[in-house]
Amino acid sequence: MTLIVAMWAGALLDDRLMRARSLDANLKVVLARVGRALMILAAILVSLSIVGIDITVLGVFGGALGVGLGFGLQKIASNYVSGFIILLDRSLRLGDMISVSGSQGTVTQIRTRYTLVRGLDGIETLIPNEKLITDVVQNHSSYLTRGNAKIAVQVSYRCDVERAMQLLVEAPQGIERVLQDPAPVALLASFGSDGINLELSFWIEEAAKGTGGVRSQVNRAVWRLFSENGIEIPYTQREIRLIDGVARASVDLVLNTENRAQGAAPMA
Repeated sequence: MTLIVAMWAGALLDDRLMRARSLDANLKVVLARVGRALMILAAILVSLSIVGIDITVLGVFGGALGVGLGFGLQKIASNYVSGFIILLDRSLRLGDMISVSGSQGTVTQIRTRYTLVRGLDGIETLIPNEKLITDVVQNHSSYLTRGNAKIAVQVSYRCDVERAMQLLVEAPQGIERVLQDPAPVALLASFGSDGINLELSFWIEEAAKGTGGVRSQVNRAVWRLFSENGIEIPYTQREIRLIDGVARASVDLVLNTENRAQGAAPMA
């Protein structure tokens, strides 16, 4: 009966805490679990006293049992302690996008022994809490929900570079999730062998949802603006210079061979 009452009181405490709006979500979970554990422990001690068992006699036995369990269940105890640390220091929250030990996904549950992470493919992974304490964890949505993206494009040396950079800044305008504060920036990155290398840097809102779709829309906008304004995107070109007559004869022989293979007339 005491255990039933303790479990009922624990469930009632859990419900009350979850309704509280002034408490942090992690703190609610910690208080609910600690309160339920204390109520069950108190119910067991009261039950032992009611049936006439001296609790002090169990002290020595409990100490020895605790030492044995400490060695045998070291990993499990470490995971439980790590779970309470994660909940108390608020380093991880429900809904955070994290990467740890090769797994990436959204935190859906934080248990006392493990944390449940749902990947982008829908597969859920149970990560022991000890790994979240000892391993390097990348939190993609801890404080900053936006992310920076960059797009590289090359233009011909014959183009108006200033105009091309203006068009790059205009390309992200009106595209969903692209932030205007800070505003997109176009940079002249370097001078390449085939053209001038430009770079567009812009910020994306809620980058944890993915940036591939937004980058694709910006690339399409860049292509459309460049085509409308006559900005040429070059492709690789190479020149062959013939030094003497021997080299010319060799090249003519190769070209005639290729033409015969393709059914064309040989070169004179």
